[in-house]
Amino acid sequence: MAQVKTIALVAGEASGDLLGSHLIAAIRQYSPNVRFVGIGGPKMKSAGMEVWFPMEKLAVRGYVEVLKHYHEIVGIRKQLRRRLLDAPPDLFIGVDAPDFNLDLELALKQRGIPTVHYVSPSIWAWRGERIHKIKRAVSHMLALFPFEEPLYDREDIPCTYVGHPLADILPAIPNRQAMREQMRLSLDATIIALLPGSRQSEVQHLADTFIATAKLIADKIPNVHFLVPLVTRETRQIFEEALWRGEGGHLPLTMLFGHAHDAMIAADGILIASGTATLEAALLKRPMVITYKVPKFTYWLSKRKAYQPWIGLPNILAKRFVVPEILQDDATPEHLAQALLNLMGSKLALEGLEIEFGKMHDQLRQDTAHKAAQAILPYLSRT
Repeated sequence: MAQVKTIALVAGEASGDLLGSHLIAAIRQYSPNVRFVGIGGPKMKSAGMEVWFPMEKLAVRGYVEVLKHYHEIVGIRKQLRRRLLDAPPDLFIGVDAPDFNLDLELALKQRGIPTVHYVSPSIWAWRGERIHKIKRAVSHMLALFPFEEPLYDREDIPCTYVGHPLADILPAIPNRQAMREQMRLSLDATIIALLPGSRQSEVQHLADTFIATAKLIADKIPNVHFLVPLVTRETRQIFEEALWRGEGGHLPLTMLFGHAHDAMIAADGILIASGTATLEAALLKRPMVITYKVPKFTYWLSKRKAYQPWIGLPNILAKRFVVPEILQDDATPEHLAQALLNLMGSKLALEGLEIEFGKMHDQLRQDTAHKAAQAILPYLSRT
């Protein structure tokens, strides 16, 4: 009977849970006798992972937010490190969450455990000095974007460009009409998707602004309907409270539990918080306005460390502003509403976006999970 190998994984948020679940399935196709343990979400658990700590404990963003949960997060990492060093896995895979995973990877690699980091930290955007720590901590980097691999090659860090799994999952030509029929939405209405983020802190910072923006748009477009996909009961409650505060109860608005892709496909335009969802919107070929608000101290620190003028992934991949980014104090309802209406009203801009987003899709479609699994398997055969 083949020896059972153990792979420990840590994912810190919903996007990592998706990546991790696909990777687990792909590895199993090549090597069925593998046990998966660690920190993950519902998708990784469904894929067969033994979850030791819930992923939500790590899903905080920004300096202020991390400080609030610092002791709990450090405590989890200490417990996990002790458990993995007492019973070493054959391989450790950190799925994104670099602030949590790199320290853990460093300790494990020093004890001879191979470490793979899946999703390069944004060293091309800010905190580029982290590449030196990565070199000490990571046996192999799996990069989602094509411009990342050369950065690691220059530092002699083994790296494989694996593409982005969303490009494999999402349709090249989404069918808006079919989706509207499926969701029982009018084919003639203007549909706008509002995506204020997946974390509670994001929705807290953006909900009031999104609702005020929707009210302004509704005043200008008579036949409009808003879709608000929210991933948890907590974020839904935060948004509902903001609706009540902002007197938005009469807005033509539907809140959804999840179904973000459906909402985007059905939409004529999207108001969206910066993050992975902006890439999803681009791959679904939808016009968007990207926004973000964080505590002032967090914003000040991130601005000081930034290397480039973009925060949205579509703009970073294009290396130019293909869609508007309106951030922090500039992100007023008036600015956001006008930017989205201007974009949706320009046939030339919409045609240009569809071409640009199509190129991105082609470049990122690499059969990511299988490419990542193939890069990982040699580390299992060494043990």
